[in-house]
This record gives sequence, structure tokens and C-alpha cells, in this order.
Amino acid sequence: MRNGSGIHTTEDARRIAKRYLPWMVFDYIDGAAGSGRGDVLNQLAIQEMRLQSRILVDVEHRSLKQSILGVECDLPFGISPMGMCNLSSPGADMMLARLASKFTIPIGASTAASSSLESIATAANGNAWFQLYFGGDEAVSDRLLQRAEAAGYNVLIFTVDVPEVGRRPRELRHGFKMPFKIGPRQFLDFALHPQWSLSTLFAGAPQLANFDSTNSAFDRTASRAGVDWAFLDRVREKWKGKLVVKGVLHEGDAQRLIQHGVDAIQVSSHGGRQLESVPQAIQALGRIRAAVGDQYPLIYDSGIRTGEDICKAYAMGANFVMLGRPLLFAMAAGGEQGLHQLVDVLSQETSIALAQMGLTQVNQLDASVLL
Repeated sequence: MRNGSGIHTTEDARRIAKRYLPWMVFDYIDGAAGSGRGDVLNQLAIQEMRLQSRILVDVEHRSLKQSILGVECDLPFGISPMGMCNLSSPGADMMLARLASKFTIPIGASTAASSSLESIATAANGNAWFQLYFGGDEAVSDRLLQRAEAAGYNVLIFTVDVPEVGRRPRELRHGFKMPFKIGPRQFLDFALHPQWSLSTLFAGAPQLANFDSTNSAFDRTASRAGVDWAFLDRVREKWKGKLVVKGVLHEGDAQRLIQHGVDAIQVSSHGGRQLESVPQAIQALGRIRAAVGDQYPLIYDSGIRTGEDICKAYAMGANFVMLGRPLLFAMAAGGEQGLHQLVDVLSQETSIALAQMGLTQVNQLDASVLL
């Protein structure tokens, strides 16, 4: 039976999801650029970091609360923007939005979401941030910004590390496209995964919900190579709320973003999905923190799989952490029950790690806990 009861780690969720999902959907979620080594090294770099344990400290009363961009969150991690989440499980976008509402954590509502930005905003109860992908037509981007403002979004995540979509062989081998192109290989794939296929058929095949092909199509593989600093300035001028730029790995870029009026930076290698040989994101976080100083808000994603990983990101200088793939695995493994089970696991792991280090709050984490 597919449920969340067997999820005790992120790897448990991934293992169950791999059995449940069609090959091409699992490889879309789990895959990365090139051979996938960049994603592996992101995780290994974090795993190899050591945390210093301490003894005989009163850590009976601990808190996982953490603030980001003026909002106090009940958990020290939020939901990174992810396209086509409903491929993992019917209604996944709404599951994530309800999670954001319950714990007052940000959810990134992707341009390529399989639910409308308006419906995500409503379900998240004010905790949704809109993520903008430029799709090649600035007028379409402008309409998305206007819709986001009208829907009540006050934070924009502008993703900038996709001038060209990374070449992901695992997707290519299965012929992954949106919308799906069904050939003999895909038909066999779906037939061998009947639970996913039937539930998806019943709920309706996921679509790019923020677009109507009659007037504004979106091609996830389109070139965005023309996006430059002048384009960022136009986005900054149009968007009156907080602006986060996602996909930053170079300290010089980070310093320049501050000069261009960006309110926070999301240090990210896109989970290794764009360029296999980029620096390990957790090390880039440390360099960027040193470059921008102690006070500037830095958000981190890439390679996070455990509560100890979350602690390490904070110790390296993050002000907040965002999660992606693990949450998709959990929903594939057990729907909304699986999602909440994994969130509980990650929360417990984080709280226990704090106790082992003699700390009671996430904001006490700094470089002194790293060996």
C-alpha cells in the first residue's frame, strides 16, 4: 500500500517513489545535467561536513522557528519553486500550499506550475512567493507579474540560472516532454505503473496551468539567453514587492545583485540540473556569505536531504533553507500523508541535531559548529 508510514528518511521516500512513478517521471524529478555527478557532489559535499557535538548543556526547550524577509516561520525550511509538481502525485501543488499555510513557510509558486498561481496563493494563505521564468516573450512575463501582484504575492523569485535548459540525458532517454508525447515506450512505461497512471488519468493529466495556448504559450526548453542585467533592472522596476534572485553561485554576481536592488539571493545550483561541473553549492554559499557580509539575506537550496544538512547550511551562512526533490519524493511515496511524514522527519532530525550541538535555536548555528 502506498502511504507515508514507511518514510523514515528522504531516501525512504525516494525508494518508494521510484517504484510508484513511471520511469520517465521519476527520471524527470530525480535527474540532473550530464551524468548527474553535479547533483551527487552537492550531496556529498554536505555529507562530508562535520558538526561539533557538545555535552551537558540544557537543551530541553528548543525552537525551530526562523525568520526570512520579515516573516517568522514555524520551520527552518520552505518549499523551493518546482515545475509540474502534480506529476509526483495528483494535487501536489495544493498539498504543498496547504503545508505552507500550516507552518507559515514560503512556497515558491513556479511559472511552470501545474496549478494556477492564483489557486496556490489562496491555498497558501499569504505564504506564496511567485517564481518568474522568462519564456522568451517579455510581454508574457509582464502579464505574469501583473497577475501575481493582483493575487496578493509580495515576494518574487526571479530564476536566472537557465539561459539554456541543461541537457539531462535521463529525460531524453525516456522522451520526456510537456505535454506528454505518447509513443510505444511511454505507453509501456505507463502500463507498468498502473497506480500512478490511473490516478493521473482520473485527476487529469498535469498541464502548465499559468498558460493558455491560445494567447501565451510556455516552452520549458526555450532559450533564455537574452536575459541580462538590463532585463533584471526592468523586473526590479516593475515589481514593487521583495525581489529574490535564484541560481547564484559566484560572489561577484552576488555583490552586483545587491547594487541592482535585489532584496535577497537564493544560492543554488538548481539541484545540479543545469551545469554538471558547477562548484558545489554549499561551498559557494560560504564564499558568498563572506562577500556580502553578515546582514544580507541568503537563502539556500541544493543537496539538502536531512535535518543535519539543514543545520550545515545555516552554519555556512544561510538565513533560510528551501527544499525541492525530497518533497516530491514524499508525495509520490504517500501523497499528503507522505509529505507530512517527511516534514516531521526533517523537523525531528533538525531538532535532535541542535540538541547534540548544545543549541536551542536555529539562529544560533554558525561556523563555530563546523569542524
